[in-house]
Amino acid sequence: MAQEILQVSPLPPFMMKALHEAEYIVHDHTHIKDPGALSKVTAIVGTGAAKVDKKLLMMLPNVKLIAICGVGYDGVDVAAAKEKGILVTHTPGVLTDDVADLAFALVLSIGRRIPQADKFVRNGDWVDDAFNLTHKVSGARLGVVGMGRIGRAIAKRATAFDMPIAYTGRAAKTDLPYPFYKTVGDLAAQVDYLVVAVPGGDDTKNLIGAQVLQALGNTGYLINVARGSVVDQAMLVQALKEKTIAGAALDVFWDEPIIDPELRRLPNVVLTPHIASATVETRQAMAALTLDNLQAFFERRALLTPVPECQ
Repeated sequence: MAQEILQVSPLPPFMMKALHEAEYIVHDHTHIKDPGALSKVTAIVGTGAAKVDKKLLMMLPNVKLIAICGVGYDGVDVAAAKEKGILVTHTPGVLTDDVADLAFALVLSIGRRIPQADKFVRNGDWVDDAFNLTHKVSGARLGVVGMGRIGRAIAKRATAFDMPIAYTGRAAKTDLPYPFYKTVGDLAAQVDYLVVAVPGGDDTKNLIGAQVLQALGNTGYLINVARGSVVDQAMLVQALKEKTIAGAALDVFWDEPIIDPELRRLPNVVLTPHIASATVETRQAMAALTLDNLQAFFERRALLTPVPECQ
């Protein structure tokens, strides 16, 4: 008998194809055609952008699994899911390299002003003028906010650029040689590039605010590959306009894909459309792991990658 699942966010075509080939009946939550589908659905599937709140869960009496194709799951009300005996999985590990690669690409891009230089050439400005000097990245001080899998991978890349590394997080890691700072503000005051790589959610909302930006200073750069909610975006825009910080490189935003027009107009930013894990190889690996979690659930085997709250 085919299992029925609910799709709560757009999924890559190759993942949809794999779901159908596995003979799942996939209902799209935006236009459910079967009136009785809500009671037939036993699993939910979505990306890291999916919103699964208590209200939706109350409409799905037989759901027992939420399978997220992404490492972040801050859009899922995990507490409400656990109350109903629902397990939640995600896809950690498989996207670590890509996110770390983009984080470091953003460090280089904002430090050396690569997008601005590209625009300078394309506009023909080089004919009449010279591009302004930028700043050296090799040897600059790097601070990592959140030293999990991704934070460690970012630090590994920074090591190849001879960058002194420091970090902050919930607690110091005994296996790491880097200096640990108890607060983000203390870390920001000591580095040239502050890279944010923590989970989203209430615990980290507006973690990077006016005080941290002030500590980072007018020669410091902020790089965010975490979640838009981690940075107080209004304070960031103000800091960029007033040159409280030197610049920012952002892959995530508060109301994405709607971006603050002021942020888009600022010359001292680099903006990318939430593409940290967006490579063919990694998205396929994420989809495969999500499907493996689904299969394990329906075969009553141990889930491969439950979120920490469900372990």
